[in-house]
Amino acid sequence: MPIDETLPFTPVRIAVLTVSDTRTAADDRSGDTLVALLGDAGHEMAARAIVKDDVPALVAQLTAWIDDPQVDCIISTGGTGVTGRDVTPEALDQVAEKLIPGFGELFRWLSYATIGTSTVQSRACAGVARGTYIFCLPGSTGAVKDGWNGILKDQLDSRHRPCNFVELMPRLRER
Repeated sequence: MPIDETLPFTPVRIAVLTVSDTRTAADDRSGDTLVALLGDAGHEMAARAIVKDDVPALVAQLTAWIDDPQVDCIISTGGTGVTGRDVTPEALDQVAEKLIPGFGELFRWLSYATIGTSTVQSRACAGVARGTYIFCLPGSTGAVKDGWNGILKDQLDSRHRPCNFVELMPRLRER
């Protein structure tokens, strides 16, 4: 889809959340990849954290960022699989006011080209909570690249046509 270069670019303030029981700041390759991609696109990293696969801990971190006026968007990596420890979608369900089902559907469609039928093991998902977008990607660097390059890079670019998530931000809290 086209970028309308005649329009101004609006940087989005993005919090990056890595969901993992094992990763640390020293070896968080997926988080590092995401930070580099959003920076290259002209966005601002508003915050970054690593939280264990624990629903109450994830809900607490998501809620803190949702309530922070300096965070427009949260992108998580990890915890979207089907094992017992994968609980990112369950945490999203506890905070989201509206889900964005097309995000997960499109992610799996794009991911199919890379990993084939293994994409059905992904529960990538997205939602909106009190005016903040939340996008939950799987924990591999490949999945982060697929999600960013295939969906988020365009949808978080205010110049993307025919429409994008950024232009809806002022209206997310409407009732």
